Amino acid sequence: MNEERKTVWMHCASLGEFEQGRPLLEAIRKEYPNYTILLTFFSPSGFQIRKNYSGADFVFYLPSDSPENAKKFIKITRPILAVFIKYEFWYHYLATLKSNQIPTLLVSAIFRKGQPFFKSYGAFWREMLGFYEKIFVQDNDSYELMETVGLGQKSIVSGDTRFDRVISIVENHTPLHLIEYFCQQNKVIVAGSTWLEDEEILDHYANTNPQIKFIIAPHEIDEPHLHDLEKLFRHAVRYSRISSISDENYRNNLMAGKNILIIDNMGMLSKLYKYATVTYVGGGFGGAGIHNILEAAAYGKPVLFGPVNQKSREAQDLQELGAAFTVESALELETLLNTLLKDDAKTASLGKIASGYVYQESGATRKIMDFIQEKRLLTN
Repeated sequence: MNEERKTVWMHCASLGEFEQGRPLLEAIRKEYPNYTILLTFFSPSGFQIRKNYSGADFVFYLPSDSPENAKKFIKITRPILAVFIKYEFWYHYLATLKSNQIPTLLVSAIFRKGQPFFKSYGAFWREMLGFYEKIFVQDNDSYELMETVGLGQKSIVSGDTRFDRVISIVENHTPLHLIEYFCQQNKVIVAGSTWLEDEEILDHYANTNPQIKFIIAPHEIDEPHLHDLEKLFRHAVRYSRISSISDENYRNNLMAGKNILIIDNMGMLSKLYKYATVTYVGGGFGGAGIHNILEAAAYGKPVLFGPVNQKSREAQDLQELGAAFTVESALELETLLNTLLKDDAKTASLGKIASGYVYQESGATRKIMDFIQEKRLLTN
């Protein structure tokens, strides 16, 4: 670390939390360009994909949570501000930051009644909450829970920085010409972050409606799963096969009769929803629940997903607004898709509701930056 430059440290568990914290990180970089940005991860899925992220000066794994590691890490990095994203509670790091009087923020936090913070045995967990200087929560329910344990004064309802991130993606979209060529003027269904259960309720409709283009971006892109997808979706071609071919005639022949494009790389999904008529987001048939639906909604697309979506506030909100739908079977999916794809005006109207919701919920990053500047956390 350059001892002459002030360091801001942000810690994210994984890739999803990084995308959540990214708007704040980039706002700090923009407004304090001479500061050093240190980014740490817990999960390989975050570090491996973002280890070369140009918005940070240093990207590391965070060493395991022990008194010795925490003291050594803080002594070496010397942050003037620490920012943790959503669910990160590392006792010894938080205690060390507190004892060194380094302001620490928790950003885009969301709490539920069943968590240990709010149980009779949760003193240890509540102590960690107390180490933060300020906790920026996503919604009023989280704030009210914080009040029940005497931490309301530490909390601010700021919203979720993910809304700012997906708006940035939409407004900085760059065309994917090969995707445009595949889609042509057809109706398009983009299915993102799918698991096997999602793919099995999609396959019949995709296989029996050759006039509709499907883009499948699975959550897992290992070779065995991609091979299974090629068996499941009979009229499919992999993206890597057509993108690696320079001869246009050969590529056209390879795509002939194919209405399903399997995305076999990481990093494209956030741009793919742009080309959808209707979107489907996976994960809703597994215990962890659905993946991020905001990217699809931000582009102004109706969103479908499986039944495990209760932990997603935006899924609940968009369902109430009528712009998102739960499907529990292939038959329900087919019925809903037929309805949406046959009524262009209705589908466009639902898309406007979805994007309107995303823009209405934006602004969390600015609220956090205003707090940082009002309290002079980066100028003391």
